[in-house]
Amino acid sequence: MDDDGRGSGRRPEGAAPLGPGSADPLPYEGVWRFTAPAVEASVPQARHAVRDLLLRQGVPVPDDLAQGLLLIVSELVTNAVKHAAVLSPTIAVEVAVGAQWLRLSVEDNHPYRPTALETDHGRTGGRGLLLVREITREAGGVCEVEYIASGGKVIWAALPLAPARLP
Repeated sequence: MDDDGRGSGRRPEGAAPLGPGSADPLPYEGVWRFTAPAVEASVPQARHAVRDLLLRQGVPVPDDLAQGLLLIVSELVTNAVKHAAVLSPTIAVEVAVGAQWLRLSVEDNHPYRPTALETDHGRTGGRGLLLVREITREAGGVCEVEYIASGGKVIWAALPLAPARLP
């Protein structure tokens, strides 16, 4: 995986901006972007790259949230590899970290907008996006699919770093 380092990226609504002008950013705040070929070997590479980044930067992610985040990485990269590789030989994984949130996104150049399938116990696949949305919801976060100027799409999940409060 190629690590393009810090850069700009979309952040959750209401989040303070990163970089110059921010009031004393925390040491773990920043945006990192990794690119990889749209092949199966990129799935574990992306997961390990994100895990290593969180550890290296000292991002305060509780173990259960970290496990959910790594599952989200696996599912989103797997979807890009399986469904977008024909039109998108390269995918990008971006991790944006603020003081109280973390946003993970996977970008490809395929225009197909995935949909979360409902649970069908007779199927052995096709529930990755449903799983991503459920993990994100349980963590108190948001998951969306957006089209990008290149004609492709980015699927992202923003998760709070503080534990979600149950009603």
